Order: sequence, then structure tokens, then C-alpha cells
Amino acid sequence: MISCNQLRGLMTALLLILSTPSFANIKKPTLGTKSPLLESYKKNLSKKEMVSLKQDTIRLGGKAIPILIKVMKGAKYPDKNRWMATFLVGKIMGKKSVPFISKFLEHPNWVLRMASLKTLLSLKQNKLDKVYAKALKDKSLIVRSQALQNIRKLNVVSLAPNVWSMLYDKRNYYSSKKGNKRAHIVKSIIRTMGDLKFKKSLKPMLSMIQKKRYKDIFLDLDYSLEKITGKKSPDSDQNTKMRFWNKLAISQKII
Repeated sequence: MISCNQLRGLMTALLLILSTPSFANIKKPTLGTKSPLLESYKKNLSKKEMVSLKQDTIRLGGKAIPILIKVMKGAKYPDKNRWMATFLVGKIMGKKSVPFISKFLEHPNWVLRMASLKTLLSLKQNKLDKVYAKALKDKSLIVRSQALQNIRKLNVVSLAPNVWSMLYDKRNYYSSKKGNKRAHIVKSIIRTMGDLKFKKSLKPMLSMIQKKRYKDIFLDLDYSLEKITGKKSPDSDQNTKMRFWNKLAISQKII
């Protein structure tokens, strides 16, 4: 447990860091170079050693924060250690770490951007619309996928239009001999529309599910249509399901 004095000192240090306007200007924490814990973070450790390091860090509590920040910012540390350091800042500091963790979504290393999103998800941060909206457009497909997962799991309904617009982002597709193909993230986009119950996507999805060129995402469309309409399609073949959705669309004058 962190004592009141430790917490006050820790928060003062973080406030100094967070007062800067950008990631590049984050002030480096003052820290001795002979810390055994810091030295451990410089090494490529086995899975068992990583577990031990995590436990040692958590036991140190708030006193570990300056070390973890140094690891997060230091390019000389292995990526998996920087990932764990990011998560542990969130675990030790809780929701108070959110402004600081969010800054690392601007970091040039995709691992840190990914780790930041994972940490924000673990902290159940569902009020970061601007942060997640920007991450949906990240240059890394992996980071975009994680941002989508955050929105879906945290039910950030306000970002449903932003998620839908991802279908028009060419980076979510790849080229093949047979033309452009949908990356796996497209399936997640479609399913997220259902989970967020984005009604504006109902009409286009009812149209898409009738077309052969969308057969690779048929089950995802079916899933989302059920979520949005509250209707259950028949437990049958695709043709039967298609007729079911077409009949529904006509009866409700959706298409």
C-alpha cells in the first residue's frame, strides 16, 4: 500500500510531468543509475523472470514509478519490458495515471502506443473519445485494432460513426492477385457496429448481406443485424438468412 506521504510525493512528480504540452517535453525523472530494479529492466528476461520482476515492482509500489517512467521512455530497454512498465504504472497509480498514459499514444514506437491502449482498457476508461478516435486512424493496423477493441469492450457508443468510417480507410484492406481484400479488422468493425447498436449502419448492412462480394463477412453482418434489430435470423444456410433479412428490410421499408 502507498502511504499518504508517498502518494503526495508521487503525485507531485507526475504533475510536473503532465504539465508539459506534449510527449516530447515530458521531464525526465531524477533517478540513480545503480537501481537493481532498473538494471533488471535492461535485460532480456525469461517468462519466469518477467513474473518475478513484475512482483518486485508491485511490492515497491509508488517508489517504482520513476523507474517505470524511465523504462517507458528509454529506447535501450527491451520492448516487452517497456510494455510491462506501462501496464504497471496504470496498476500502481490507477486512474490517476490516465493523463500520463494517454500521452504515450503519441509515441513513435507502436509497442508503447499499443501498451497504452491496453492499459487504458484495463482501467476501464470509456470517456476518452478524442484519444480513441485518433487511435482508430493510427498508422499501425495492430494499434487501430486495439483502439477498436477498447471502444467495443467499453461500449463507447459516441464513437460508432468513427468506427463505421474505418470501412472507407484503404489501410484496412490489402492487395492481392484478385484485387483488394479486406483485412481481418473489417470483421471487427462490422461486429462493433452491432455491439454499439449503430442504427445508421442498418440500411447499408442489409444491402451488403445480400451481395456475394461480402460473403467473407456474411456471419459478421448477420451478427450485427441481429444485435441492431433484436431479431434472430434462422439457424440455417446463408441463402435462408439472406431471404430473412431481405423480407425484414422490405416489410419495414428499410430498402
